[in-house]
Amino acid sequence: MKTRIQRWALFAIVVGCVLSEAGCGSAPSESESKMTSYSAGEHPADTAELFSVPQEQMSHVQIASVEKSSLPRVLRLTGAVAYNGFKTTQVFTAVGGPVQEILVAPGEMVRAGQPLLVVSSPDFSVARSAYIKARSTFQLADKNYQRSRDLYEHHAIAERDLQQAESDRAGAQADLQSTEDAMRVLGMKDPEGSVKNPTKLTSRAAVIAPVSGEITERLVGPGQLLQANTSQCFTISDMSTVWILVNIYQNDLQYVHMGDDVAITTDAYPDTFHGKISFLSPALDPNTRTLQARIVTPNPGLKLKKDMYVNATVQAGKITDALTVPDAAVLRDTENQPFVYALTGANQFSRQSVTVADSHNGRTQITSGLKQGQRIAGDGSLFLQFKNSLQH
Repeated sequence: MKTRIQRWALFAIVVGCVLSEAGCGSAPSESESKMTSYSAGEHPADTAELFSVPQEQMSHVQIASVEKSSLPRVLRLTGAVAYNGFKTTQVFTAVGGPVQEILVAPGEMVRAGQPLLVVSSPDFSVARSAYIKARSTFQLADKNYQRSRDLYEHHAIAERDLQQAESDRAGAQADLQSTEDAMRVLGMKDPEGSVKNPTKLTSRAAVIAPVSGEITERLVGPGQLLQANTSQCFTISDMSTVWILVNIYQNDLQYVHMGDDVAITTDAYPDTFHGKISFLSPALDPNTRTLQARIVTPNPGLKLKKDMYVNATVQAGKITDALTVPDAAVLRDTENQPFVYALTGANQFSRQSVTVADSHNGRTQITSGLKQGQRIAGDGSLFLQFKNSLQH
């Protein structure tokens, strides 16, 4: 705020100087009109390379030196939100057949074991019939075994007959266990209860949630024919944490490490999310020559959504010998190209194009265009801009 007031004050001084030179009541000249309506951006071709400032006006300009400073190295990366792959499950149907009813919708929270949709499945009918037969066979084999054991104890049959009855019972029990497991895989939690209760004898099979989380995708519709173990029905993800996938340029790889803290921002919210780099790809993308990094980020309020564009800021150590100038020294032309005014004499300046990087604590890093120790205009550079325009 203070700097802005100072710049407006300098602007008023310049206007006053021009009006005093032009004289009261006279029509403003073309150069004066241009100066008083001038903005801080002017094309380089429209300005003089060298210009002088009267010595008595040099007090309006603060001269600063190009200095080496220690600045934090900040990498600004772009990326997108992805599901946390370690907490995301694709739900496939274990039975084939047409979808009869869909029980959940995207955005709903489900628990493990909850039915998600109902399929009219001939596979389920076949599995249930196999279970009923295996159950009946085991019950008969078990009765035969119990009878044979009683007869053997009373010396009514040979030991070989008892052993045969025991073997038949063990085989029937194994078949029953196998068909029971098959029923559970198809979504029937209580095969025994379904047989005892005739109302549960139906070809309708439920696709159940294997894990708890949020339904993030629904990939089937009513009446759609599903293929067993092939058709994906839903995606369930625990959205309390998400992945941020960013691309790092090759020349920045040496500054990025596993575990680095990252600040995440998005245009959708004013919030800043915080995460850590959890994975660096072992190879560069051959097309973009960038390396993909994965950032694990807590997602309070579930605000971050899949494929949302984000900006990631990585604090990657320090730059120990950065050339810096005061922020006020850097101006921009109409093409948004940065430049400064370099002091070339006692009161003579030249406009010099520069390349800038980050700004920190009131100083801007210069990556090209200036040398250490070179003297430039700091506060008051906007005053020089108007003087340059006037003289040109």
